[in-house]
Amino acid sequence: MLEKMDLTKSLSKEEYKKKLPVLEAKLGKLQRECKELKIPVMIAFEGYGAAGKGVQIGKLIQALDPRGFEVHAVKKESEEEKLHPFLWRFWTKMPAAGRIAIYDSSWYRKVLIDRFEGKTKEEEIPAALRSICSFEEQLTDGGMALIKIFLAIDKKEQKKRFQKLLKSKETAWRVSKGDIRRNEKFEKYEAMNEEMLTRTDTDYAPWDVVEAVDLKFATAKIYSIVVHRLEEKVREVKERENVSAEAALLPGSLDRQTEKVPMESVLAKADLSLFYTKEEYKRRLKNLQKKIEKLHGELYRKRIAMVLGFEGWDAGGKGGAIKRLTEYMDPRGYVVHPTASPNDIERAHHYLWRFWNDMPKAGHVTIFDRTWYGRVMVERIEGFCTKQEWQRAYKEINDMERDLTDAGTIVIKFWLQIDKDEQERRFKARQENTEKQWKITDEDWRNREKWDQYETAVNEMLIRTSTPDAPWVVVEGNNKYYARVKVLETVADAIEKRLEEEKKRG
Repeated sequence: MLEKMDLTKSLSKEEYKKKLPVLEAKLGKLQRECKELKIPVMIAFEGYGAAGKGVQIGKLIQALDPRGFEVHAVKKESEEEKLHPFLWRFWTKMPAAGRIAIYDSSWYRKVLIDRFEGKTKEEEIPAALRSICSFEEQLTDGGMALIKIFLAIDKKEQKKRFQKLLKSKETAWRVSKGDIRRNEKFEKYEAMNEEMLTRTDTDYAPWDVVEAVDLKFATAKIYSIVVHRLEEKVREVKERENVSAEAALLPGSLDRQTEKVPMESVLAKADLSLFYTKEEYKRRLKNLQKKIEKLHGELYRKRIAMVLGFEGWDAGGKGGAIKRLTEYMDPRGYVVHPTASPNDIERAHHYLWRFWNDMPKAGHVTIFDRTWYGRVMVERIEGFCTKQEWQRAYKEINDMERDLTDAGTIVIKFWLQIDKDEQERRFKARQENTEKQWKITDEDWRNREKWDQYETAVNEMLIRTSTPDAPWVVVEGNNKYYARVKVLETVADAIEKRLEEEKKRG
């Protein structure tokens, strides 16, 4: 892509003055349309040092309402960011629906500057590029307008600009030793950029390369690119809304898309007769809790993060299992997130955004009581998302969990399985106990009526999202004692296995 660039392209002052006001007016209008249509926008600027990213961002935002955008300057990772998967800091800086986020350098730093400086090892590059492509696909599938702009200049022009900046005390700070090294080895760094552009130029998130030697030409081209991409997005959203409005008038339009999918039943294999006596439970529980207390300390010492997700039938015993699991753990090193229906802020973002915000840093444990799997269960059954959205979610969830495990996080998902009769017994027991009546709602009883639909959805979820590095563990839960012990045993075994692997690595 870079070899074919004609860096001699320029624009006269007269042409620039004629073009830019028209483009500025269009961009301002498009920002208002994106806000009205609730389209989130991300604009990533990449390119060589001194190519003018900061200058061009400054010019671009002149046409925008400052109340509707935010600019993120992406530099070296902070200490907090280093303790998370590398995409975490970009998930947490994602714009809400109708807002614009502009990035001066972006998630590509991992495979460019960090790669050149040796912070990203060569063997890590394929996984990093895969994660980036997955990240961008998830965003665009979720409705994001994603614009990626690369500013290109040659070695000679870059060196000339560096020298000019270094002549003044006011601007010399803008040229780092790293900038000088990359100019001295321009060909090597150019090859890294070429590989990145080629491997991440996709239909859903294409690159626009801008010849940036002439400032006026570059500014006008960037405006044209952003206007064109946003016009495409606005047109796409309007067309989709028209189609949806027409479809709503057709018979069967309220179909919740919960048809049965023929596949093996994982849940049917659970042996719900398994149990422990109260005495055996107490003995096993005490030993396991003491073991987990020590192992939790080792996780912190070794800087290993852990994510535990709990799903299951209503009254399946999630809360009881979580309580016994955490009883001996240091409260400074874990957090439990009960997942409720998304609030207005969460609904204005990609559905995975709120979970990324709560992912643990290295050495800490995060426990989710209900998880991102609501997308393929309750949202699927109740029609809170489209069939296309929940079917796409299996891959999106697998990709997210792979990003976590690639970063060294231990990920385990528990499904607490009980049968319908046991659930009814527990519901009635809660109703009769004044101290537990708050646990049972009308919605719980309504969900029982959709047991078969949920069972179909759960089986499909377990089959499609249980992976070697992020497995599902079906917990036989008719006997609470057995279920709690199995959860603690699974967690302890997973930590011990990881610690043994760390020991072998030296």
